[in-house]
Amino acid sequence: MAEVPWLVCPSVSTIPVEREAPMQRNTVISICKALAIILMVIGHADAPDAINLFLYEFHMPVFFITAGYFFSLRYLTDEATFVKKRFKGLYIPFLKWAVFFLIIHNWMFDLGILNEQYGNWTGGVTHPYSWHQMQQNLWNMVTAMGGYDQFLCGAFWFFRGLLVASIAYLIIYKGIDSLAGRSPRLSPYRELIAPIGVCVLMLLLAAWKTSEGLRIITLIQGGYREIMGTFFFGVGFLFHKWEHHYSVSWWITIVFAAIVFLFSQYLTANMNWRSSFTQFLSLPLPAICGFLMTYNIATYLNRHEGWVKRFLIFCGDNTLPIFVFHIISYKLVSLIKIWYYDLDIAQIGCHMVIHDHAKDDLFWVLYTIVGVGVPLAWTWCYRRLTTSQQPPSSASADR
Repeated sequence: MAEVPWLVCPSVSTIPVEREAPMQRNTVISICKALAIILMVIGHADAPDAINLFLYEFHMPVFFITAGYFFSLRYLTDEATFVKKRFKGLYIPFLKWAVFFLIIHNWMFDLGILNEQYGNWTGGVTHPYSWHQMQQNLWNMVTAMGGYDQFLCGAFWFFRGLLVASIAYLIIYKGIDSLAGRSPRLSPYRELIAPIGVCVLMLLLAAWKTSEGLRIITLIQGGYREIMGTFFFGVGFLFHKWEHHYSVSWWITIVFAAIVFLFSQYLTANMNWRSSFTQFLSLPLPAICGFLMTYNIATYLNRHEGWVKRFLIFCGDNTLPIFVFHIISYKLVSLIKIWYYDLDIAQIGCHMVIHDHAKDDLFWVLYTIVGVGVPLAWTWCYRRLTTSQQPPSSASADR
């Protein structure tokens, strides 16, 4: 899991044919992704409402934007390679870990980690799977990237969202680019028309969907996340295209933060699949401002060498283990909280964290540290172990 699935560094060609310089590894974007994954873990840790409302405005769009940042136009003439990379980097990890948690689901009940007494903050609980239910969930995973364990894999919708969004962006971009190329008047502007056209089309589709309550029946949860994911993917591509015109400053960072804060207080929105038309209208601006704020902060952090930068780059390059294992890692903190407050041991089954006293204490900080730290520590140790077991190369042996 060394490679972050959506950080696929592109190669060098564009359509119309124009050579791009090979892209160097971008540590600023790695830090952006690190900050976003930490915010995601905070958001799942029952942090104070003001913090949650603020970060939910933008932290998931950041992942789609950073994915679009690395989209290469060479894939317009090499679609198969792009689709293969998407499936290898998103579908295969999803299926592997969704099936893993499916297999251990009932075992988690035997261990007491899951139970039918305590659940999420709305009172919903999970249940042991019957043999038929396990088979149906497996079919849903394979055919629709659904059916995953909501209590252990709550963030897994992102794998499907990014897979659909990235492939949809390629197809729609290629279609708009082809149409623009057929017009003598539009052809000179096709490099501008195609990426902007995709974003505009996605906003129109999202507006239509949310205003009329429509669903894409072939997509689990109806398709809103995938539509908006395609839009933000396009935003990332456009940002990369014009990044050289963008200058980072503290005052504009503060302005972006203020915009996100105002929206979080008065026009709350996020990438919830049940979003209303008003929530849709409220999402694009704070999400983009939140990304730019994150990018600015990442740029400043990237300028200062030290352990903080090294940690964030490692974190940003290894978001997959955090996506997969942060919820199960929370259980370690839940045991401490149960001991500290003398709670019923069955509360370890709460999703995603224990909700009692959550608004009165700072356990969300500990949940965050463990939710990020344990998956990263496991990843680091696993790599050190596997690297140490590899036989030395012939060159090393000669030396």
